[in-house]
Amino acid sequence: MAGIKDIFNYIPEIRKPEEKKLGFNVKAKWTLIVLFAFFVLSNIPLFGISENVLAQFEFLSVILAADFGSIISLGIGPIVMASIILQLLTGSGIINIDTNTEEGKRFFQGVQKILVFFFIVFESLVYVLMGGLQATPGFTWLLIFQLMIGGLIIFYMDELTTKWGFGSGVSMFIAAGVSRQIITAAFQFIDQQGRNCLVDFKGIPCAGKVLSLIQSLINQYPVELLSAAAAIVSTFVIFMAVVWTQSLKVEIPLSFGRIRGYGVKWPLSFFYASVIPVILVAAIVANIQLFGGIIDNAAAPCVQGLADQCVGKAALASHFTFLGSFVNGQPVGGLAFWIGSTNLVELFIRGGFLPVFLLQGFIHAIFFMVFSALFAFFWVKTSGMDSKSQAKKIMASGLQISGFRQDERILESVLDRYIMPLTVMGGLAIGLLAALTNLMGALVSGTAMLLVIMIMFQFYQNIAQQHAMDMHPAMRKFVKT
Repeated sequence: MAGIKDIFNYIPEIRKPEEKKLGFNVKAKWTLIVLFAFFVLSNIPLFGISENVLAQFEFLSVILAADFGSIISLGIGPIVMASIILQLLTGSGIINIDTNTEEGKRFFQGVQKILVFFFIVFESLVYVLMGGLQATPGFTWLLIFQLMIGGLIIFYMDELTTKWGFGSGVSMFIAAGVSRQIITAAFQFIDQQGRNCLVDFKGIPCAGKVLSLIQSLINQYPVELLSAAAAIVSTFVIFMAVVWTQSLKVEIPLSFGRIRGYGVKWPLSFFYASVIPVILVAAIVANIQLFGGIIDNAAAPCVQGLADQCVGKAALASHFTFLGSFVNGQPVGGLAFWIGSTNLVELFIRGGFLPVFLLQGFIHAIFFMVFSALFAFFWVKTSGMDSKSQAKKIMASGLQISGFRQDERILESVLDRYIMPLTVMGGLAIGLLAALTNLMGALVSGTAMLLVIMIMFQFYQNIAQQHAMDMHPAMRKFVKT
């Protein structure tokens, strides 16, 4: 243990501010600097890359706040992996680290940094050596080195934001990446052929839905008009629904055991497990479609009856074609199709709606709801968010249930009435919202939409609570409204 602590002294870190509470202007300055640097880095391509196979995995780029092919291709992946593994180990009691003490917090952060550095090296090697980011001959190790440098930059930018900015840098990077996708989906004026629709507004169709809406009004294209309007309206409706459900919570009245007449309310959010469950479910769907596509391509000779080519890997892959069959990279059958989603509104507008797509949408929604509830349950049980762990935290703070004696068992029994029902209902609700977003054809996927709304809502709450008095009057008025 002492040897590990000695290693911590050699790890560079961002210096903490000397002031106990930083002002709004200082935090805003550093947050904007880090945000600007993030967008700059996402536009710096990797030197020596010949092919970017990872570019097709849009879902992973949203979750990891990465831009595959740029210097920040790793994104926040190493930070998230290290955090999840360490929290699961400590929450389940496999590793005993008392984070209630300053020494325990420093030790936890030090171990987390070592894990982050490990995953930066590991993921850089995997991305290049496994062919996700293919290097030109002679540039393999240079490509790996660039990925490691980008991973380290993201890590220290996250630490800088955490200590000198508003909240977590990880959350800000995810929100920034999703926000960029929303703006691109709404106002993209360059098509896949590189043509600018603003140059020829009548001849070249605009990719961005807002521009497409204006273009359809001018050129009187009713189908395109309805399609663009449906995407914009769906995004707005889901946005309002998520904001409303995010504000739902149960507040448990607590009082100080030694100070009579003073109390606080312990809030339990309706989305108690946050957005973690739906991220895991979406990852399952993405992986099934990924491996299903690989297996379908490998098994093609056997499926097509080419006996001379149906040997080895192709014959083995043919036994797993139940994962899905694909046409032009899109699932058209098998498990990948039935748990996937199709834009039902778009199909209805363009006249391509079939009953099979309605059944697919129903299965997609049920799959997301059930597995989101299951993952929410397991996440709460393994990450120290269950009633027993929460009761210990409340007792350690010197609080107790108003009207009850100061007993951890009583506190745990009261929390049991709320935490598990909130976990299951919140998991079902967040799974349904994500599925509906996918099926209604919003500007971004359901997982991305939930992520950006929840993260921005948390940023808003933190700024409103911590800087209500020291921000500019105009900004204060805007926040209060």
